[in-house]
Formats: sequence, structure tokens, C-alpha cells
Amino acid sequence: MVLQGRGLHSGSPCTVVLLREPGPVALSQGGARAPVRDLVVASTARATTVEAPGSTLRVGTVEHAFAALAGLGVREGLELRVEGPELPLLDGGALAWCEAIARLGVPAASPLLRVTRAAAYEVGPSRYELAPGDAGVDVSVHVELDPRFDPVARWRGGPQDFVSRIAPARTFALAHEVEELARRGLARHADPASVVVLAPDAVLSSGRPFAPDEPARHKLLDLIGDLYLHGGPPVGSFHAVRPGHASNARAIRRALEDGVLAPL
Repeated sequence: MVLQGRGLHSGSPCTVVLLREPGPVALSQGGARAPVRDLVVASTARATTVEAPGSTLRVGTVEHAFAALAGLGVREGLELRVEGPELPLLDGGALAWCEAIARLGVPAASPLLRVTRAAAYEVGPSRYELAPGDAGVDVSVHVELDPRFDPVARWRGGPQDFVSRIAPARTFALAHEVEELARRGLARHADPASVVVLAPDAVLSSGRPFAPDEPARHKLLDLIGDLYLHGGPPVGSFHAVRPGHASNARAIRRALEDGVLAPL
């Protein structure tokens, strides 16, 4: 499968070839290759950028593709061969990624992580609450925008629910952020149908109809993608209040270091 588009932040043409390959899911770029489990977070400026230590591999905006992999439970048998500095925006969510991965017929695998005990982490304005459980994956978010929008979104690990409800949630931005990005020459090639703009007195959305919980569902999508980079989402409860890429990375790393997140 070949997916092509523009990067949201660089505006550069980006191509990803999805290949059935044995072994753990891996990224490759310019001749360098690394399993996802060996990647580290290199930047969390407006997106999650990963790199392979000691390698030239560095890829931005991986969270939507990683969320699709997590949502479908794909951990083995796939390589993402990347041409460009970041992954393409595509539909602004994870649905295009889900559809492409599903067409390759890669089998699902069981979760790799579990929550071992109850814990809470404060990371700047964000808060993360973890609790063990045997009912499977339970990831939720609470976002704070304004009363027009439903602040809560939750996913309990079902692939069909992910594809139908979480994956279509598009990237969103506040109107003043879009103006600042435009002044800096960023996000200039983004398809309007792939991005929802939240203005004080309006919601600017083309293409699919906008729903009041779509921003929360997209924040949930981002969190699921960030968890995948570290082996998640885990079995147990993982709840985030005011999540963001930088705070996600720090909270997950602390939970792993403390043994609150551990291999199954």
C-alpha cells in the first residue's frame, strides 16, 4: 500500500509505503530502519517526532499512524517505509491509515503493557491517572476548550469502535494558532477538509460534519498514538486530563520508570 500527501507542519511531499514484513512493526527512511520499540521521542513541538539513536532516521507527526496501529492491534508484520521528513496528514485523523493497514491483512496481537498499580502524575497543566484492571484497555481523556464542546472521550480497546468513532476525528486548531502558523509559513498546504478550526464564534469545518466531541476524540487519538510508541495502550485504565504530546511523553516515561507500566 502506498500513501501520499503533504506533511502538516513542513508542507513537504511525503510518501509512505506499507509493506508486509516479518518481525516487529518498524519504520525505515533513507536506508535506515528501526523497530518502533527502539525509537525515542525527539520532539513534541505540535506533533510527535521520533528518531532511532545512532541513526539518521528521524520522522515527524507519527501519532496518527501509530494510533491506527494501536487501534487495530498491529504490532508485528509491517514496515512503514517513509520518504520525507514527516508522515502525511491525509484525512487529518487515523481513518486512512486504518483502511490501508486493514487491506494488507496484518493480524492483530495482544497488548504488551499493563498497569500494575494505581498512580497519578502531574505534568505541567496535565494530569494522568492510572489504575490496574482485568477488563482490557481503557483509555480516556478530558479536554478543556469551551462549553460548546464535549470534553470527554473514551476508548475501551475495540478495533471496530476505534475505526468507526475514534479514527475519523480530525486534527483541530484554534483560530489564533492557525494565524500564527500562517505567519511562520507552516501548515500552508493542509487540506481544509482535514483540519477543524475552532474560532471564538464559529467552527470552520469542511468535508465531514463536525460533532461537539470531535476535538476530544482527536486528543484521545493522539494519546493512543503516543502510548503505542512505548508499547501501549496498556491493559488497565489510563486517563488523561488536558493531555498534550509533551506531557504524554513525560507521563508515560515516568510511569515506565516507576514500574506503574510494565510488560505483560
